[in-house]
Amino acid sequence: MNPFSYARVSTSAAAVDAAARETGSAYLAGGTTLIDLMQLEVVNPATLVDVSAVPLARIEALPGGGLRLGALARNSDVARHPAVLERYPVLSEAILSGASAQIRNMATTGGNLLQRTRCYYFRDVASPCNKRSPGTGCSAIGGYNRIHAVLGTSQNCIASFPGDMPVALAALDAVIRTRKPHGGERTIPIDAFYVSYGDDPARETVLEHGELITAVDLPAAGWLAHSHYLKVRDRASYEFALASAAVALDVQSGRVRQARIALGGVATKPWRAVEAEKALIGSAPGAAAFGAAAEAALHGARPQTHNGFKVELGKRTLTRALERVAAGGTA
Repeated sequence: MNPFSYARVSTSAAAVDAAARETGSAYLAGGTTLIDLMQLEVVNPATLVDVSAVPLARIEALPGGGLRLGALARNSDVARHPAVLERYPVLSEAILSGASAQIRNMATTGGNLLQRTRCYYFRDVASPCNKRSPGTGCSAIGGYNRIHAVLGTSQNCIASFPGDMPVALAALDAVIRTRKPHGGERTIPIDAFYVSYGDDPARETVLEHGELITAVDLPAAGWLAHSHYLKVRDRASYEFALASAAVALDVQSGRVRQARIALGGVATKPWRAVEAEKALIGSAPGAAAFGAAAEAALHGARPQTHNGFKVELGKRTLTRALERVAAGGTA
């Protein structure tokens, strides 16, 4: 591990000021991903700004409904919060499907949004990787790419997004609140938070250097209680998704009035399947409608040598998740 400076702060203003001053700075909260990457020398921040003492861990109701998750709210606290269990079960299920109990006790809401890929080549500093070292190439293209993305890829990168919680947040139309350098604040809809890989896969979000996530807001829509997260993986314990689906349905008078769908494991970011949602509107819940939605969700998928199975797996995962919500259960 390379030498680095360490600064512990107690306010968001101090955090942003400290991070913005140093070009090679990084925020430290739970550290469940960052420390691993530092040990592997995948990332080498010159300064760590420890924000764990900043008061951003509250989970609170918003005026007019909705729920605000502080950026430092621990995954375990969010997953077990009564309002989340009652109104946003998809979020609780997504969190509880990820990592281990010990990691969930440390990992934070903000940190989950910023997870880095589990691509073998990204984590191996001996391998060319455009995400880690721009311009060196993508070893996964033409390499072993079983876990890689089939949606949102480019000629420069096919790394998949590893998270569960952000997939549920994408389905919930979450809004991310931040504090910018020099005191400004902004709100970012989650579908505008992540950027496409394009020519620069090293850039993953719209955050500016030093910009700090302070909270995530969830909407007040009552029908989001009819939601579910389904994760398919190689083993049931502590494994990342090969395919996952976060879905919510508003069914009235036997027809789908509103739908929210996001996919994980198959894409370069939490993948909001807007075309699949459109395919469901006005349809009667059932095999025909869900099959059409699944086809729309994976339309345009670009599989590689070893991950072609993800196209069919993604469709089946989404169909099963929709069936469970339509049936009124998650078992």
